Amino acid sequence: MKEAIRLRALELGFGDCRFTTVAAPASADKFQNWLAANQHGEMSWLERTAPKRVDPQKVLPGAKSVICLAVNYATRLDTQSSEWPLTQPLATLSPPGGERDGVRGRSFSTLDPRPSTAVVARYARFTDYHDVLGERLKELTAAVNQLGGDGTRSLWYVDTGPFLERDLAQRAGLGFIGKHTNVISRQFGNWILLGEIITTLELEPDAPEKNRCGKCTRCISACPTQAITAPFQLDARKCISYLTIELKGPIPVELRPAIGNRIFGCDDCLAVCPWNRFAQEGKMMMTQARPDLATPDLIELLRLDDPGFKSRFAGTPILRTKRRGLLRNVCVALGNIGDKSTLPHLQKAASDAEPLIAEHARWAIERVRCSGWSVHPPQ
Repeated sequence: MKEAIRLRALELGFGDCRFTTVAAPASADKFQNWLAANQHGEMSWLERTAPKRVDPQKVLPGAKSVICLAVNYATRLDTQSSEWPLTQPLATLSPPGGERDGVRGRSFSTLDPRPSTAVVARYARFTDYHDVLGERLKELTAAVNQLGGDGTRSLWYVDTGPFLERDLAQRAGLGFIGKHTNVISRQFGNWILLGEIITTLELEPDAPEKNRCGKCTRCISACPTQAITAPFQLDARKCISYLTIELKGPIPVELRPAIGNRIFGCDDCLAVCPWNRFAQEGKMMMTQARPDLATPDLIELLRLDDPGFKSRFAGTPILRTKRRGLLRNVCVALGNIGDKSTLPHLQKAASDAEPLIAEHARWAIERVRCSGWSVHPPQ
């Protein structure tokens, strides 16, 4: 039965399919200590669903197995180099005086020559993966129930389920949790999305994967905000992905310079991992690519009204930030770039009816005025 499920998963486009038990995750105690230290920030749902996350049996009473699935989203560019440079050194896009503020990791995450170009995390440059994977997980779950026969119950989740899914993925053998706290696949590197099916079927578990980071600490060194406080420890409150996506209010002023021109997520700790040399182009997600999200123009984004925002980002993960969150991030990026030619646009944003946008625009204006420069893209 396992092989029939695995074969169907591969037919549906999943990159890998493994199996584990519903035993408590190995890091349950560490997770609870992390919550107690408030390092999850404003992600209150993690605390609210903690009892289920540390005991999968509470997600589906009577469950016996968890089917863990991985989808690879690497692009062809990612497969051409083991260390594709995610960030461009600030010195190549710097006003006189070079790096400012002495903030570690002050680099602009783009290779585009336009000074007003933004960067979006790789996984968000596609149709929303919740929808893409969810459609296929629904179909696979139906197949599991059919194979199990009458009385079989199964539930599927994509990122939204009350699981410590990275623990389950490692225990199922999909990959291992790296020092950056993300799952690394020996087959796909860092560029993977996870999904799970918890079921009342009893399926023989696969062998767990062991950690293979060795002495490497590239991900820790690469983090612009030093959010990876120690190997396998992340303070989400400092993480750029948290700051630009999950945080709903103002971004702490002291962390804004390190964000560079990232407006949705950050890939820096993932991009430097040596295991990416084994990355393969992801077939399922490539059909859902959104090229317009690869290097969006910050000024164009700053001009968006609410209907324009919803239209531009419909069906993508970026929609979840709402206009207020995205334009907050856009203002921070423009302030970091420091091009005086953007001041008229920022001044208009400083009068936005949304206070969050207006405050970040005012911060950006002050930053540009203090360290501004003028750049004109090549003709």
